Amino acid sequence: MPEFKLKTVTRTQGNNRALKDGSVKPRTFAFDFEEVDPLIAAFRRMVRGNEFDICEMAITTYICAKAHGKPMTAVPVFLVRAFHHGATVVNAKSGIRTPKELEGRNVGVNRGYTVTTGVWARSVLQDEHGVDLSKVTWVLSGDEHVAEYRPPANVVPIDKGKTIADMLASGELAAAIGVEANSPDVKPLIPNALEAGLSALRRRGHYPINHTLVIKDELIAKHPDLAADVFEAFTRAKRRYVEALEAGKIDKPSEVDEVHRRVMEITSDPLPYGIAPNRNVIEELIRHALTQGIITKPVMADELFAPSTRTLVG
Repeated sequence: MPEFKLKTVTRTQGNNRALKDGSVKPRTFAFDFEEVDPLIAAFRRMVRGNEFDICEMAITTYICAKAHGKPMTAVPVFLVRAFHHGATVVNAKSGIRTPKELEGRNVGVNRGYTVTTGVWARSVLQDEHGVDLSKVTWVLSGDEHVAEYRPPANVVPIDKGKTIADMLASGELAAAIGVEANSPDVKPLIPNALEAGLSALRRRGHYPINHTLVIKDELIAKHPDLAADVFEAFTRAKRRYVEALEAGKIDKPSEVDEVHRRVMEITSDPLPYGIAPNRNVIEELIRHALTQGIITKPVMADELFAPSTRTLVG
């Protein structure tokens, strides 16, 4: 009997490396990995063309796609997490000294308004610094993965022929999110960003999810055990990584590994999978997706994930 293979896209990193090298395998199928660089191109291809069987995806892209009826459902595997206090940079000559002073100004956003980094960075501005996001004009450098999505009225495209980095460096934009500008005048708006993120984790459990994993709906319907098998395979691979991280056995630790290690000083697992250990942060993200106009109707956290995975924890 031929092996049941599923075309899968996920960027190689510590918590999925054991799947990529084959040392951890799922029970009911085999991964047929396809490399897509940059990874964000896979998000777009999945949302617009349903091209892959299983695909890593930015979580706000997924929430937006689900709201527009795209035929895919996530499993609560959260491959990438990050703090976004350092994502907002400001031109020092703009006169802005505090986040609240962004109100009434034009702020650039790398790529689309629904980009996950942008959503989380705006949430920090709102929740921790009292910024009224509706009083900022958000200037986008690109379009959205979900073509049907329409942003709020205070979200505008960049002028043709311009770049966010150049506009920020020249002072045409007061600040920007997710942009690197080669200018001595551009500085992080929030100093000591990692420490600010870790402090938010300690104070209020703020530990942003960036990427999840989605499966074609037709496959979930045809193979009732598939979603749980995917969850369990990714969980086993993740546990190997966390055990190595805890034991100090990561060869040439990356900046991401270091952040995970710092998180482990606060929580026991730097990459918890499952709805239960992540419910608060998922609900936090849904709240911001609503207030920022990423979605127009509320959604329950459980509704975002395949039924067979809703009680799983890894």
